[in-house]
Amino acid sequence: MDAKLSYRETAVQGASPVRLVVLLYEQVIEDVRAALGALGRGDIQTRTRHINHAILVIGHLQSSIDKEQGGKVAIDLERFYSQVRAGLVNAQCEQSARLLEQQISHLMTVHDAWCEVERSNAAPEPKLAAPAQPRAESEPGSSAEWNA
Repeated sequence: MDAKLSYRETAVQGASPVRLVVLLYEQVIEDVRAALGALGRGDIQTRTRHINHAILVIGHLQSSIDKEQGGKVAIDLERFYSQVRAGLVNAQCEQSARLLEQQISHLMTVHDAWCEVERSNAAPEPKLAAPAQPRAESEPGSSAEWNA
């Protein structure tokens, strides 16, 4: 079995939804970089395969947007995914390294934002104050009541 595939399968198991999004971005970026390399080598078949896979993964990301609860973020992501897909199609048609590099740059920017979301979700929860101690019996209005 391919070691990279085995690593990915392990990473996906039990991953949070945000982590899955991060992993999908990493896959798209890897695909576009591989397509860029194939373009430089003149390997049309490999370039096409990687661009097609990147478009497929972006389609998956786009279809998972919760438009009812996502508000403006969902609208912006929908537009972003459409623009990246169109950019990849244009890069393929024009055989343009510049367009592929541009898509990588856009994807990296949003990937970094998702990584920040993941880090903030993983931040330790603030510790709550210790519960108040019961009042001493000698204090007025107390008979081992808890302070609130």
